[in-house]
Amino acid sequence: MATDRRTAILEGAARVIARRGVRGLRVEELATEAGVSTALIYYHFKDRAGVLHHTLEFISDRAERYTAAACQAAGPLDARQELEQSLLLEFQDLPEVRENSTAWGELRASAVFDPELRDDLARAGLIWVHEVAEYLGRIHPTAPAPALTCAAERLTALLEGLSTRWLSGALPLTHARELMREAVSVEIGQLSRH
Repeated sequence: MATDRRTAILEGAARVIARRGVRGLRVEELATEAGVSTALIYYHFKDRAGVLHHTLEFISDRAERYTAAACQAAGPLDARQELEQSLLLEFQDLPEVRENSTAWGELRASAVFDPELRDDLARAGLIWVHEVAEYLGRIHPTAPAPALTCAAERLTALLEGLSTRWLSGALPLTHARELMREAVSVEIGQLSRH
């Protein structure tokens, strides 16, 4: 039961952040959104900073879950297909994907002014870069680690930018996906030169 309420709070926090941004996250509004008391929020997360920290983890875990589920459903894929699919799954017109991407963008924007949040985002981003570098390393096992990391950094940064443009209506979903595929091809081509 406590886990269900904790999850409800984190889901509510992701929704509120996606709608109103980090500055718009008020514990009272979160309590209403999650259907819990403010005391329960403070019990589980200590303070607003704790809510933000755990919401970032929740968003990352949820993205990993929907990516893993879709990859399993697709059946056996080679390393390049796995890489493309893991990146392209961030461009789905599904409520939880839109919410995740929007909340991630809001957290990233707020981190400019919040050093504590900046550290949490840097750690989460680093994990993501390492995952993408791992895919790239399976495609090009002889590529040096620094080259794999740089390619992964470019791909994840591009994905965030394309996602923001898609979510804001500046870029059609199909075009964002095509640009991401092209970027994967370019990075793989670059790595083959090492």
